[in-house]
Amino acid sequence: MGSSPISGTKFIIMNLLFCGDDGIKDGVLVAILSLLMNGQKRYDVKSGKMVVDEKMPLPIYNIYIATINYENVKPFRIEVADYLDKLVKKYNPRSSVKLIDATDVFVKNLPKKNMGSYFTPCSMLRLFADKMPELDKCDRILYMDYDVVCRGDISELYDTDMQGIEAAGVLDIYGRRWYHYNGLVKRGVKDTAVVDARVPSEREWSFLKQDYMNSGVMLFNMTECRKTKMLERAAKLCAEKWMMLADQAALNKVIRRRKLMPRKYNEQEERPRKDTVLHHFSNNFKFWPYFRVQKVKPFEIEKIHEVLNITEYDDILEKYIELKSNL
Repeated sequence: MGSSPISGTKFIIMNLLFCGDDGIKDGVLVAILSLLMNGQKRYDVKSGKMVVDEKMPLPIYNIYIATINYENVKPFRIEVADYLDKLVKKYNPRSSVKLIDATDVFVKNLPKKNMGSYFTPCSMLRLFADKMPELDKCDRILYMDYDVVCRGDISELYDTDMQGIEAAGVLDIYGRRWYHYNGLVKRGVKDTAVVDARVPSEREWSFLKQDYMNSGVMLFNMTECRKTKMLERAAKLCAEKWMMLADQAALNKVIRRRKLMPRKYNEQEERPRKDTVLHHFSNNFKFWPYFRVQKVKPFEIEKIHEVLNITEYDDILEKYIELKSNL
């Protein structure tokens, strides 16, 4: 935290990373708009709502978008990144959006066994963050999927103590019940917890020990990741072994020391809770009147209204409609 020479106000600098091809541009615009419009809100217990906190530091977002130009992949365009850069600077001249062409590092470390996975090859780009020169000076990076909407201040998540921790995230709403890589914490622990795969007692498998994180929102301690080569090991795993959810599975398998954060920082249910900070529009399973996978993304306005019956993002979506012709 420091003092801005522009206005004299205090600020907090945060490094954010999106990864994808041209298909994520609408989601990234909505995500960025939500950060700009809701980034200074905090949950007020008395009113039960997210309200603007004028005393909180002014966010400076260093936003990076990693993409590739490889075979049939249509890369995220520099023109769109330049427009988004101008957009964030209207809110804070010190914020920025920068496009990273990760084609070379991707080709050199091709995730061969997972090129035809359910998700696009770009979903694995975060595994090469430690090899992207543009990110060399970042000591930590908050990765977000393109279908995440910000409802409030993310600085508490970003500033969480990461001493000796490789990555922090939230339990996956489905996978936590079935996958146990490193075990978890003791009975009764509900919020933040540290899991160390090097401690035998924490590797012990148990139904009570959940440790499988959703990778849609992850805070990476890049200093620690570079030291332990965690991302390098995850990328190697994707190159050598097929996995259903390639990058998410790889990360969960190789992270030796993780920090579990409260679910408000990656709410994966279709509707947010009152204190939700980051709402992740991930796929949801529906069993009635028949089994199906429900897919609703934050820029699909009709579905947001008619399927999910959510209207609280209308101010963001109105702005999105106004600006999307620039994409």
